[in-house]
Amino acid sequence: MRAGAVAGVWVSKADEHVALTALPGALAELHRVLPVGASVELALSGRLAAQRCRDDLVDLLVGAGFELVAVDGGGGDGDGGLVVTAVRARTLADTVGPGMRLLLCGLNPSLYAADAGVAFARPGNRLWPALRAAGLATVDRDPGHLLTHHRIGMTDLVKRATVAAAEITEDEYRSGLGRVARLCHLLHPGAVAVVGLAGWRAAVDRRARSGWQEHRLGPAPVYLMPSSSGLNAHSQVPDLAAHLTAAASLHPEQREI
Repeated sequence: MRAGAVAGVWVSKADEHVALTALPGALAELHRVLPVGASVELALSGRLAAQRCRDDLVDLLVGAGFELVAVDGGGGDGDGGLVVTAVRARTLADTVGPGMRLLLCGLNPSLYAADAGVAFARPGNRLWPALRAAGLATVDRDPGHLLTHHRIGMTDLVKRATVAAAEITEDEYRSGLGRVARLCHLLHPGAVAVVGLAGWRAAVDRRARSGWQEHRLGPAPVYLMPSSSGLNAHSQVPDLAAHLTAAASLHPEQREI
């Protein structure tokens, strides 16, 4: 089905048909086929009524590029379920799933990337050339292929798309960091590579430098690397490829002695 072909979506008891860990992929496909501003309503059975499950679902919807409108108790059939209403935002959906060797985490999507539907999509961005130079990607600008064939996922610290990352506030970075940490608890990636120093410095450590960090996101070790933006003249493709290779390798604590 072509992108933007569906006017709206209503799903009944989605949690009985799709496992929680598989929901990111299903929600990402909904994001792809819906136009910006379209509504999605999910009616969920009672087993997702627990607060922890509600929070997981909200996180997954935000990660999939939706803005939450309401979470109401009672699915209308007396089972104590939930009705979740959201709208498709002008942003990117996470490309994530179980079994990831590496989760790439950008600062936030550019409007260019959001409209293209591909993270780091701008021609001057060096992330995809660096992935290919490192042997971590074989198809250019295809997050789905990257996840399926190379077990590398993509998300962002902040889902709000902007012209420039400088528009993002420290509070947004801190809140987004919490969402990514919870995502790591759910999906257990081998490691997280944060692409861009600014967000990590704003939310965690103002003096942080590239390399492995003391702070983890959930159970996942974190590798911090420079921005791949074309505006960052200090980091060229070979440098970024070296960082990606390091991030995709075992964290020092996981290596056999």
